[in-house]
Parts: sequence; structure tokens; C-alpha cells
Amino acid sequence: MTNPVVATEGRRVLTLTSLASFMVALDSLVVATSLSTIRSTFGTSFEQLEWVVNAYGLTLAVLLITGAALGDRFGRRRMFATGLGLFVLASVACALSGSVTALITARAIQGAAAALVMPLAMALLSAAFSPEERARALGFFGAVTGLAVLGGPIIGGLVVEGLAWQWIFWLNVPLGVVMIPLVLRHIPESFGADARFDVCGVALITAGALGLVWGLMRGNNTGWMSGEVLTMLAAGIALTLAFVLWSARAVAPMVPMRLFRTRAFAASNLANFLLYATLYGALFFTAQFLQIAQGHGPLGAGLRMLPWTATLFVIAPIAGNLVSRIGERPLIVAGLALQSLGFGWLALVTSADLPFVQMIAPLVAAGCGVSMAMPAAQSAILGAVTRTELGKASGVLNMLRFLGGVFGVATLGAVFASTGTLASPQSFSAGFTAAMGACAALSLFGAMAGLALPHARMIAARTGEAAP
Repeated sequence: MTNPVVATEGRRVLTLTSLASFMVALDSLVVATSLSTIRSTFGTSFEQLEWVVNAYGLTLAVLLITGAALGDRFGRRRMFATGLGLFVLASVACALSGSVTALITARAIQGAAAALVMPLAMALLSAAFSPEERARALGFFGAVTGLAVLGGPIIGGLVVEGLAWQWIFWLNVPLGVVMIPLVLRHIPESFGADARFDVCGVALITAGALGLVWGLMRGNNTGWMSGEVLTMLAAGIALTLAFVLWSARAVAPMVPMRLFRTRAFAASNLANFLLYATLYGALFFTAQFLQIAQGHGPLGAGLRMLPWTATLFVIAPIAGNLVSRIGERPLIVAGLALQSLGFGWLALVTSADLPFVQMIAPLVAAGCGVSMAMPAAQSAILGAVTRTELGKASGVLNMLRFLGGVFGVATLGAVFASTGTLASPQSFSAGFTAAMGACAALSLFGAMAGLALPHARMIAARTGEAAP
């Protein structure tokens, strides 16, 4: 029989960690439908709009594993509450920004705070429940976090139209202020292994990712053969390679390179990286296409994206159940191929005066595709390692997930800028067509990566455990 005190404590932990995860996940997507309004406020360039999105994702991605390590060493509850406090302060800074540079800086700090909150929320939740109850708790946690995907564009549009874009950040303040004392009072403290910090690894991957993203964003403005772009791209590649070499030799690396020797782990991470690159990139451009090219308001744009985003809550649970029956590979390959079909279809029919009814079918196809591939890719990554390696594998999964989003926005931005501008609906439509074509190609590459996955039984044989 479950102890009532333990059950009540578990519910409090579940509620607080789920709300915190929803808040930080929402902020990675809520700005999508507010970008046009932010552009009007500050007179920003297209490149600066990309940084408003990518500053958050970049710091979040490269500091996720560090955030988890800080919690293990100094106390998960303590660092979780610290992350919430920093997130609130950064949200205030975002809302009070008087320039786009200040906004981008505050967004980067938000991402660093989120890197403390996200991994520690899951760690605290796992510690609060017995193994028998943990799966159900994590399922609820994942569903609440998933609501951010569905609600981000709509909530952003609703707030921007009803109030002002600054309120998408102000809303974090009362929620965070209320949650911090509740976290300190109701969540038990827990610690993990006192692992060594990989300071060098964090520095290398941060600098490498920044160099690559900077070069991709600046290429069309300054010229792809300019000294600035060539230097940044070369430095990004060199630093990323240095990170790989360092991680292969370090005693306690940020990312254990030994995991990538397994074909299942390497292939599923590549597929997942490309999945999120196309998802975030397409979200960034579709929200603006509906506003700039077609003249809808922020809320109207968010509502018109529902045929795409709402499929997650219908298809993803079905796909999750199918994983145990048919394995991950068919779902990853079919899902990313279907997403490629949807984005390719959208690229073929797009025009400034395209009736929305003609966008519904390709959006539904792309949404069904990502909803099939997402749970399968996550299952393949975690199923490719032993139980003792799950923590590291989860850290790698989430880091590459957010890095994929950053590189997706940067890469599609380069493609867009080569053919389109913000000058007119027709010019934006031309760039949007090229960006959707690139989304289709990247999705197809992801499907090809999925083909490299071994059969589920082969993965189980390697790990010595049943595949999830």
C-alpha cells in the first residue's frame, strides 16, 4: 500500500517540475509568432531575428550536461531553484530590453538558466518516485512539456495581439516567483555522483557551435568567401573536431565518444538531430510566412499552425506503442520520409496568395511524420545503451536536440536569404519556398540515417536488456 505522505510529496514534486519544464520549453517556441512584432519594434535585420531564437537554444544546448553535473555536486533542488531564479531575472531583462542586442543577450542568459532547470527537473522527479511509479510520472511530465510544442505559437500570438510582445516574458515572472519557495519547501534535496567538470569540453563545444552558427548566419550578408565567414566556419569546424578528440581522451568527458561506436546510437542521434533541425527551422519560417507574406496576425498564424503541431498529441502516443511491436527503424524512416513529403509539397505550392486550405494537407503530413519519428528516435537512442549509461545518453540526446534546432534555423536562414527578403510578400514567399525545399532535403537525409539503425533485437542483444 502506498504511503499517503510519500504519495502527496510525489504529486507536489511532479506538479512543480512539470510546470518548470513547461515554462522553459515554452520559451524556446513562444517567440515564433512574435518575431514580426519584435522586428517592427526594433527595426531588426533578419539575422538578428535568428539570434533572438538561437541565443536561447545555443546556451541551453551546450550547458545542459553541465547543469546536470552542477545539480549532482551541489544539490539538485538547490541548483533547480537557482535556475528558476536566474530564468525569472533573465525574463525581466528580456521584457525590459531597449534594443535587439539587449534582448539577444537576455535570451542567452535565459537559455543558460533553462540548462539548469530542464535536466534537474527530470532528475528530481525520478528520485521522488519508485521504479514502479516512475514511468507514469515521467509520462505525465512529458505530456505537460509537450503542450509547449502545441501551445507555444498560439500562446505567443494570443499574448502579442492581446497585450504586447514583452508580456511573453513578463508571464514567467509571477510563475517563477511563486514556484521558487514551493520548490525549496516541498522537494527533497538529492545528490548524484560527484563527477569531475569537463570545463575544456564545454568551452570547445560552445566555441565550435558559435563559430558554425555565426558563419552560417553571416554568409549571405558579408559574402560566403569573406574573411569573416571563412574564419568563423573554419574555426567552428576545427573547434568541434577538437571537442571530439578531447572527449575521446578525457577521463570524465562531457560527451563520452565511446557511445558513438554503437551504430544504433550514432545513427539515431543523427536522425534526431536532423529531425529537430527541420522542426525548429520550419517553425521559425512558417510563423513568419503566415504573417509577412499572407498578412495574418500573430494569433491567426498560431492557429493556422495547429494542423501541423496538434498531430503530436494524436500520432505520438500511437507511435510510442508501435515501437515495442515493430522497432524504431521503420517509424524513424517512415516518419522522416513523410515529413520530407509534407515540406516538399509545401515548397511546390507556396505563394503569397496561397489559400490556407491548400496548406492543411502538407502541414498534416509533416506533423504526422515528426510525431512518428520523435518518440521512436528517443527510444532508439536510450535503447542503444546499457542501463548504467542512460544518464549520459539522455544528456547527449538533449544537447544534440537543441543544437539541431540552432543549426536548423541558421542553415535554413542561409537558404532563405539566398533567394528571398523581407521586402515584400512575394519576395518572402520565394525565400520560404527555398527554405521548405531545404527542410524536405534535410528530412530525407534523416530518413537515410534511420536506415542505418539495426533491428531492435540486435540492440537488445548488445545492451543485454529488452529494448524499450
